Amino acid sequence: MQNIRQNMVYKSNITLHHLYIDQKKYIGLKFYFNKVLNALIKELPELLWSDEFNMHYIPNTKSNLDKVFILFKGVAWINCRFFFEINKSKQLLEDYNDEWVDKREKAPNYVKCPDSYLKKLRIKKYSNNTVKTYVNCFEKFLNYYNTQDIDSLNEVDIRAYIEWVIDKDYSDAYVNQAINSIKFYFEIVLGMPNRFYNIERPRKKKRLPTVLAKSEVLKLIENTNNIKHRCIVSVIYSAGLRRSELIHLKIEDIESERMLIKVCDAKGGKDRYTLLSKKVLDDLRIYYRQYKPKIYLFEGQESQQYSAASISKIIKNAALKAAIKKNITPHTLRHSFATHLLENGTDLRYIQLLLGHNSSKTTEIYTHVAKSSFEVIKNPMDL
Repeated sequence: MQNIRQNMVYKSNITLHHLYIDQKKYIGLKFYFNKVLNALIKELPELLWSDEFNMHYIPNTKSNLDKVFILFKGVAWINCRFFFEINKSKQLLEDYNDEWVDKREKAPNYVKCPDSYLKKLRIKKYSNNTVKTYVNCFEKFLNYYNTQDIDSLNEVDIRAYIEWVIDKDYSDAYVNQAINSIKFYFEIVLGMPNRFYNIERPRKKKRLPTVLAKSEVLKLIENTNNIKHRCIVSVIYSAGLRRSELIHLKIEDIESERMLIKVCDAKGGKDRYTLLSKKVLDDLRIYYRQYKPKIYLFEGQESQQYSAASISKIIKNAALKAAIKKNITPHTLRHSFATHLLENGTDLRYIQLLLGHNSSKTTEIYTHVAKSSFEVIKNPMDL
């Protein structure tokens, strides 16, 4: 056996998977056919084969996991990509709040989300919006199968439920949220990541963002109710902020000497800098003298963060007064910021930096809506 090890220097790899068979957890070991690995793997305790998953498996214990690493050391690379969980949650700086779950008035036979589900969401530091979405979607699933033990459901049952959701004509976004909420329970709460990989999702639609003309943005700002609302709309547009980023802005994040705004712990846990407009800074100084915020740049009652719903309402009301027919959200202003920069000749790489996008492909969507992309094309009607 020692000679075998000396002749094999990571020419093979074994991928570990979580398996859940007959209500028991196992370690799945998947690799391409290899005489050496086939001979070695027989030394593992209680080794079994699964035709369904097309791999060997052993009971999932810490002792067995250690034996896998010891047995194949120097022989094969152990790929743990699908075995050890990587947390990609946003982890926003906000106070976790799930008190609303118990305060709701529901029918006596209504099945509520289990505590283990809520606890895992809390540990993962998911945003409050995500928590509400997951809980509501998962509870709809629980109440669809309210006479059955949830842990006994299989992939066929979940497919049947997803088909029911689709038949009810829910949006594609809701279907995806429903799948995510169910996968979260089985794969994250119960630790069974292999069970539902093959649930089909709706094909992702490529929609272009809604963008306002510069004149429409100015009309929107002019139709706000007061200096505070004016500043909220102006800062979102002029800095290209997400709504959550505006809510978390603190007074010290406005770096007036450098004419920059620091965005802390944004999506993906990243910090970045974006632009501070001279005109907006003048308005912010007037606003600050009138409202005297203490911690956050924009505060609600008792120095608390401004609510996301209030920001959306400000923009909706301003759009109504300005007679703008488009469906405008806070994110519309962020899209408009990026598009107007591109139309004015700003390099796409700088726009990516200002928006905080990981990939340039995300930023490239604005080339499809920027007016400058079409100005060089002569309309055949005008030829």
